[in-house]
Amino acid sequence: MTINPFYTRRIPASVPRFTPPRYAKLPLAPVNRSPVPRLTSLYHFDRAGEYGDRSYPGNCGGNLIRDLLLYFRPRSVFDPMSGSGTCRDVCSELEIPCDSRDIHGGFDAADPAQLPAERFDFVWIHPPYWRQKLYAADSRDLSRTPTLDAFLQRYAAVIANCAKALTPNGKLAVLMGDYCDREAGFVSLVYHTKRLAFDAGLRQCCTDIIRFSHGASSSRKVYRSSFIPGLHDVCMVFER
Repeated sequence: MTINPFYTRRIPASVPRFTPPRYAKLPLAPVNRSPVPRLTSLYHFDRAGEYGDRSYPGNCGGNLIRDLLLYFRPRSVFDPMSGSGTCRDVCSELEIPCDSRDIHGGFDAADPAQLPAERFDFVWIHPPYWRQKLYAADSRDLSRTPTLDAFLQRYAAVIANCAKALTPNGKLAVLMGDYCDREAGFVSLVYHTKRLAFDAGLRQCCTDIIRFSHGASSSRKVYRSSFIPGLHDVCMVFER
């Protein structure tokens, strides 16, 4: 008898729901002279830390930002999409000057005319993942762009402005995740981030940092559709 490899059957309701192991064994990292040994390509930190406002949509927690700042040791930081002030809180703790701005205060990170005159050693951005979550009522907000093309045009302007705001050898850290849109399908925003950063004259200066998405609101939801859940986002660090 020939078995159809594409044959599927309905799973009985009695089959228990899959529960992944609570702990994953991560690979050992090579010993080196890094000032932050825990900062590797796999970033696992299940406590958000006392930074920003965890009730704010899309708040990513500040531990990754803190470890990046401890590693790169910048003398100044620019945060053009501050949200609830997570990066600002981290910089305050580390006593690093931080210029923190946001669309809620009228600052448009895509407008080159609004860039500060100062140049910074480090820029941190955690942009909206297109329209996955709506952040501000302001029509200039990236999450309000009606199409993917419109989002990418404004996103390109944001990255170009961040590149201009850097000192020579300054670092731009971008936290971004891929997104599955109901109309556009799977959108690889990580790919687009790299493409736009390279187009802006930046180069990637270290490995991708895969941040495990602990505490994401989606993990507490039940969906009727079938898909492969994304449990991480990606931090990419570029330099001028």
